[in-house]
Amino acid sequence: MVNNLQGDSGRGYYIEMSIGTPAQKLNILVDTGSSNFAVAAAAHPFITHYFNTALSSTYQSTGRNVAVRYTQGNWEGELGLDRVSIPKGPNGTIIVNIAAILSSEGFFLPGVNWQGILGLAYPMLARPDSSLEPFFNSVVQQLGIPDIFSLQMCGAGLSASSAADPAGGSLVMGGAEPTLYRGSVWYTPIVEEWYYQVEVLKLEVGDQNLDLDCREYNMDKAIVDSGTTLLRLPVNVFNAVVEAITRSSLIQDFSSGFWDGTKLACWMKGETPWRFFPKLSIYLRATNSSQSFRITILPQLYIQPITDVDGTLDCFRFGVSSSANGLVIGATVMEGFYVVFDRAQRRLGFALSSCAGKGTYRAITDTEMYHEYSQRAPFGCLPLSLCMHVAQPRPRLNRLSAGKIDRHDYTSLPKHTIILRK
Repeated sequence: MVNNLQGDSGRGYYIEMSIGTPAQKLNILVDTGSSNFAVAAAAHPFITHYFNTALSSTYQSTGRNVAVRYTQGNWEGELGLDRVSIPKGPNGTIIVNIAAILSSEGFFLPGVNWQGILGLAYPMLARPDSSLEPFFNSVVQQLGIPDIFSLQMCGAGLSASSAADPAGGSLVMGGAEPTLYRGSVWYTPIVEEWYYQVEVLKLEVGDQNLDLDCREYNMDKAIVDSGTTLLRLPVNVFNAVVEAITRSSLIQDFSSGFWDGTKLACWMKGETPWRFFPKLSIYLRATNSSQSFRITILPQLYIQPITDVDGTLDCFRFGVSSSANGLVIGATVMEGFYVVFDRAQRRLGFALSSCAGKGTYRAITDTEMYHEYSQRAPFGCLPLSLCMHVAQPRPRLNRLSAGKIDRHDYTSLPKHTIILRK
């Protein structure tokens, strides 16, 4: 189950799956922010092939329709059952719920090399309702593996717009693979089982504490989502981060367009800009609620190479954006870590990824990644509820309003660039 993913933070990471009898092979996007297993079941201009249900002798339609609408894009189809196996996954074939996508708008886009989505979150997010058993629940039940999976995504420092040579990665079902990380795994509780919701206690830019009330970081939720491209922050937090970066950056003449994603920053080819920017640190509550640990996000993760201009300039985007629907630790951050989704013990683990130092991405030391605090969690955030915004019940169809479809940012690069030179 090692090295079974391909992709990058802009296009998403996908795994090859075999569906039906005889097996039809499709690439499926790995998404920890949704719960449906949905595959293209009709031709579409932007995909090369699809799952033809008529050619599978084991496909059974349930007669139920399903529709999912995202912030940008949607799809509709029918629910069915069929046999599925993962060539580089757990041994065995399982029968799972499949949403056969018959029509879509803004979901399949140019340049992606996947034909479906594998939602790995909890039943509460499943459509049309939570009675639909998600894929990973079926794997655990039918194959008897532990209720845990882990993700490594190796695209840090690689251009998100390059069509050639996608980055690799690993989806390990049933446990964690020690060769994929270095040092210790640090765990934070899963606050609620819908998304993989966690509790953020504070943020730092460089060594500067933003000094916001911890409820600001968790309003209305803080989640870990591999299907979202960027690190997304609530508006007040985002503004505070940009202000702090602007004050501490070695470059003072940035236009606001760089921060809001409408412009790229470009340097002369070969000049990497990461030394101009501070590190970001997110503090998470540890499983011992009186302790916390931090994950450190170096500029190599959040100042992202996108494209070059005329072979003379390298251009980068800001890998952080504002969000009206909570904090999202997306692929931008996850590419630096090996992330363990330990559902059995209701906790998420973070360790230094073994591929975080490849290419032009400077290796991070273990001490830069983590630091544990034995004192009380910051801002008087005990008990737990003091940091949590109590969200009102909401329609689950709005799940992607947290920014899911920003994984397609690379298809619509900013029209203007900021040209910065040494």
